[in-house]
Amino acid sequence: MSTHNDDDNSISICANCGKDNATNTCNKCNSVKYCNATCKKKHRTKHKKQCARRVAELHDELLFKQPPPEEDCPICFLRMPSLASAQTYMACCGKVICCGCIHAARDKKSASLCPFCRTPTPTSEKEAVEEYMKRMEKNDAIAIRNLGAFYARGRCGLPQNEAKALELWHQAGKLGDAGAYYCIGNTYRYGRGVEVDVKKALYYYELAAIGGNVYARHNLGKVECQEGNLARALKHWMIAVRGGIKESLDTIKLLFMNENIKELFTDGYATKDDYTNALQAYQAYLDEVKSVQRDEAAAFNADWNYY
Repeated sequence: MSTHNDDDNSISICANCGKDNATNTCNKCNSVKYCNATCKKKHRTKHKKQCARRVAELHDELLFKQPPPEEDCPICFLRMPSLASAQTYMACCGKVICCGCIHAARDKKSASLCPFCRTPTPTSEKEAVEEYMKRMEKNDAIAIRNLGAFYARGRCGLPQNEAKALELWHQAGKLGDAGAYYCIGNTYRYGRGVEVDVKKALYYYELAAIGGNVYARHNLGKVECQEGNLARALKHWMIAVRGGIKESLDTIKLLFMNENIKELFTDGYATKDDYTNALQAYQAYLDEVKSVQRDEAAAFNADWNYY
């Protein structure tokens, strides 16, 4: 009988009977092949543990992969700061503009126009919602997510309707908006209009983190830390730090500096190298997002944190 390697997906030997030219792949781990459904069923018990291990490995490979940063600001072409306070969505054109370019437009005669498409900005909540509705018809995921937030909080003249908000966030998530999945995760984590469901919250936080949402990533780190899985928590926080989340940096510093905390974990502790790497990653992020205009915007709105 021919040998089989679970980790080599190129092998076409049936894992059950050893015959060649097997084409029926395990649909969970995608790492073994069978002649047919009968062989797959017979081998299920033997393959169960290996399958579960490989599925977990594939999940972690996807979960801990560094996601690409957000798109650059379409006006200044600099990396977009991650924090929500540092960017503004324009429903007229569907563009996200950085705080620096928004601030620069304030001193111009055209301050009442969109900095990107020059469309007059809405003068009422009704006009603003109408713009969002038009973007929604074009499957604009950010517009749909923001409409969900309006319903969740009862803003912009819309009635508070958490069920409607959840529906819109699911729609936006399916269109690829990671922020929508983060909103869904918060909905289940805090029981906003639904029963608290930690398992569902984590599921949607993971979808959001894989899609690049740094807030969800930080929350996943906190959950892993609370469960005693410091190594996994540090992985999440390092990705969040590279994405501009200072709270993750501060948490790594706390775990490194506090000797008492180290005793809580059996899988290691935060080292000096961990903190040094986090500091360097955060500085690299700051170097990429800083600009004179953004600093001026931060000074103008002294209570706002743009970095």
